[in-house]
Amino acid sequence: MNQGWFSRPVAVSVGIAGDIRNISNAQQAVELLKGHWRDAGSAKHGSALRACRRAMTGDVPAEVARDAFVEAAREAHVLVERAAEGEDLARRAALQGRQA
Repeated sequence: MNQGWFSRPVAVSVGIAGDIRNISNAQQAVELLKGHWRDAGSAKHGSALRACRRAMTGDVPAEVARDAFVEAAREAHVLVERAAEGEDLARRAALQGRQA
């Protein structure tokens, strides 16, 4: 079975202590979503779980699963937003503007 590797990890805060865990693929995301998820049963949780399972079977691209997982993590307030990711996106947008 395919693990559905993400293009880049998703950092989430887990457990009582809020340890940061980097989720690198759909299989890891499913394990976390099935465990002690803060908003288990929400629409975004269910959508992420389905998308990650489908990415593991190759039915959807891993990035679709990653996006759904990010949305579920954001909803559950466990997503670790990284300033570096925002800076990276801004840098890419600026480069694309120069190339046009």
